[in-house]
Amino acid sequence: MQGNLISNLEVPFTGHRHKLSGKQLDAFFQQLEMKYSIEHMMFVCIGTDRSTGDALGPLVGTRLAKSGLRHVIGTLDNPCDASNLEERLAAIPEGMVTVAIDACLGHPSTVGHFLASDQPLLPAESVGKPLPAVGQYSIAAVVNVNGPKPYWTLQTTSLRVVMNMADELADAIIRSVL
Repeated sequence: MQGNLISNLEVPFTGHRHKLSGKQLDAFFQQLEMKYSIEHMMFVCIGTDRSTGDALGPLVGTRLAKSGLRHVIGTLDNPCDASNLEERLAAIPEGMVTVAIDACLGHPSTVGHFLASDQPLLPAESVGKPLPAVGQYSIAAVVNVNGPKPYWTLQTTSLRVVMNMADELADAIIRSVL
């Protein structure tokens, strides 16, 4: 497949991220699978189950691992979070294409959408933690509105929203690459 993966999607482009609905995720992952074999893709699902809003990554990772995907980092049983992110990234075999998955806070018009990019994401950006950029590609799920108290906002984010978005994302990956 030639050209930029993201620019080939038929969605509005703003900066380096595309705002996608759950239904548009399929096209993103289908294009990714056409460009790279699933055997060369590593899904890095970032977050923790200790914060409702931040549990999206481990929920997605758990679903992917249970579906039979072999290259998944970050599950409910073995999360990839601020305490171990650098160590987990260092263990990724050379030659793997990484797809970072994380929850984020955003503008009210983006809540419930996914921000897909052919760029890395910066985990914990909304709460001001300096962590390394992750992924050649990334999906950030906008689970709530960004505001003056991002840590508190993540703690009180609706579990229903997070679980629905995690299901949409995991289902799109599973449909597209398996």
